[in-house]
Amino acid sequence: MITKTIAALLAATALSACAVGPDHVAPTPPPSAEAPFVGVQSAEVTTGAPVGQWWHLYNDTVLDGLVTDALRANTDLRIALARIERARASLRGSRSDALPQTTIDATGTYGRASESQVLPGYDREGRRVDGGLSVGYELDLFGRVKRGIEASRADLGAAQEDADAVRVTVVADTVRAYVDATSAGEQIDVAERTVDLLARSERITNARFERGLNQKLDVIRTIQLREAQAATIPALEARRDAALFRIAVLTGRTPQDLPDAVLSRTTTPDVGQPIPVGDGATLLARRPDVKAAERRLAADTARIGVATADLYPRITLGGSVGTTAVGATEVFGGGPLRWLLGPMISWAFPNQEVIRARIGGARADAKADLATFDGAVLRALGETETALSAYRNALLRKERLAASRDAASRAANVGLARQSRGEIDSLAVLDAQRTLAQAEADSAAATRDVAFAQVDLFRALGGTWQDAPAT
Repeated sequence: MITKTIAALLAATALSACAVGPDHVAPTPPPSAEAPFVGVQSAEVTTGAPVGQWWHLYNDTVLDGLVTDALRANTDLRIALARIERARASLRGSRSDALPQTTIDATGTYGRASESQVLPGYDREGRRVDGGLSVGYELDLFGRVKRGIEASRADLGAAQEDADAVRVTVVADTVRAYVDATSAGEQIDVAERTVDLLARSERITNARFERGLNQKLDVIRTIQLREAQAATIPALEARRDAALFRIAVLTGRTPQDLPDAVLSRTTTPDVGQPIPVGDGATLLARRPDVKAAERRLAADTARIGVATADLYPRITLGGSVGTTAVGATEVFGGGPLRWLLGPMISWAFPNQEVIRARIGGARADAKADLATFDGAVLRALGETETALSAYRNALLRKERLAASRDAASRAANVGLARQSRGEIDSLAVLDAQRTLAQAEADSAAATRDVAFAQVDLFRALGGTWQDAPAT
């Protein structure tokens, strides 16, 4: 009898390779999604394979250290990694459904029975010990367990891609905050140089006033422009402090623990070379949100099979062995031994409307996941093309503003020289200095905007994290 039962178990297990429900097929983006980008027709970018740890392109050791710290200690990333652990635990639970389920139970009691329940000559009081082992194994004839494992495995993949998306955000936010802090420091330096220039003009104007060559109004106008320019410095310092505090939060530090090297930086980082961006195919292979959407679609497709399997009988082979004894010494001795072996069948039939409703819900979830995937593909392409355009035009604006600044600087220097010789009036000099101050500020802001555009482009390109530091 036992031999026949084992044979039946093996035969049923062989049949369990068939799983109901649809098999997941990764959706295919439209062919145009994998084509070269529209915005690569310029010298600022190349079609080479994008760099995984792109922040190294800046060749800034301070920035490298901050990104490493952020990837190790950022709180948002710790949350994402905890969700990976949860998904991994759920997968272990799903895999355990494919194994025999065992239960051990034991009870020990001491009591007294009523006189009518005891045969004459037997004690009414005594100890009673009961113990047993139960084993059950579900024959996965219709793939309920198999599909459950598929769903859990896809959920784990989605959680891992979500963590990569957090890594992309954390790195981009850290680099952006660093750029904001350093560019604010650079703009402070520019503003202070402009204030010094205006102070020099003020001294010349005041000296000419004392000799009767200028009016008092000319001195007042120069002082007003110098003070207006000096008034921009506190706002820049506040922006720099805010960026430094963001860096502290992103790297898991308190503001007091920021390294001195970060506080002293006043040069805006720049890649200084064409950025490799790849094409649409490499983009979709890198973007974590696209890959996470595909994994969620796989999970919900598998759950259709889990729900569909409930339309069919669920067969479990079970057995138990145990003993009941009066007195602890008889548990493994002369106590009566019992055992049981046989299949159990459960089937929700004929009313299966609840199951079919769950199937319909699972199919609707899969449709929503497919739409989410399509949206993620379109969003990835749109964000990348937008970032490419913004970067290209930011570089062009920076180049033209730099030329404007150089011209304004030459005009201001000529004006000061001519003013000292009395060849032009102070109003023309003041206008040239006002123009220079604005050109200097615009040029410094354009440098910051280029760095921001670079970060946005790298963020849009996604990332690979095989060598990411352990958190």
